[in-house]
Amino acid sequence: MSGLNKGVARVEVTLKWDPAPTGAPAHDLDLVAGVFAAGDPHGAPVYLVHFGSRSPDGTITLHRDSRTGQGFGYDEAMTLELDRLAPHYARVVVGVTVQQGGGRLTFGAIANTGIRVSEGYTDLLTHDFADVPDALSATVVEFTRDGADGWSYRALSHGFDADPRAFAAVLGSTPS
Repeated sequence: MSGLNKGVARVEVTLKWDPAPTGAPAHDLDLVAGVFAAGDPHGAPVYLVHFGSRSPDGTITLHRDSRTGQGFGYDEAMTLELDRLAPHYARVVVGVTVQQGGGRLTFGAIANTGIRVSEGYTDLLTHDFADVPDALSATVVEFTRDGADGWSYRALSHGFDADPRAFAAVLGSTPS
């Protein structure tokens, strides 16, 4: 059925975690998306979308940002309109990084972490970071353009010993 499969088109990535214990510095996790060119899908990202930013063409938007994890359910949300991305983009990687303002903080030290990737009412994947407890940042999902078949996705679970700034440089790579 090549050519008739639409692939994934518009997805939402949501992130949750429990607030820090009383008296401790706030736990601040952030969604990050890196967009890669078709000519260099594993090189440096053409651009990043994270708190305080959006994609230049408006196809990827972080529309809910939490600095504490306080709230009910998922506290951060990012929408990716993959079907609207220009043809010269072939790969998008989404990850999560832990802000390090209160000292070294890993996923294992934060209670009730979770991420969900969904298209409409269908959950494509969920993840709880239990397999990367010592990481400061982690990739979660990769979207790739499949020519006429649109976009496909695959779960990633790569942890990095990288703070938010360093994570931006390694987001699209596979840790050694």
